[in-house]
Amino acid sequence: MTEIITTIIGYTAAICMVCGYLPQAWRTIRTRETDSIALPTFLMLGAGSVFFVIQGLLLGNMPLVVTNTITTVASAIIFVIKIQNDRHKKKP
Repeated sequence: MTEIITTIIGYTAAICMVCGYLPQAWRTIRTRETDSIALPTFLMLGAGSVFFVIQGLLLGNMPLVVTNTITTVASAIIFVIKIQNDRHKKKP
């Protein structure tokens, strides 16, 4: 029974993480607006996701791997758009 509960909690966490990241990534891709995004925050969240992917691989935990691969990609997309926007703002 404990294994089933642990699995349900893992999948619930995965759904919450993806549902938390994807709307921000989608909005950023669609609007290209990144003024309200704190770069250090997304760098740390992205790094955390990468480490969770590694941990998931080491543990053989596929929900952890899949979820954090998605959030890593979303963070990377937002990071690239944020850097591009910040560079364009600095040009005279």
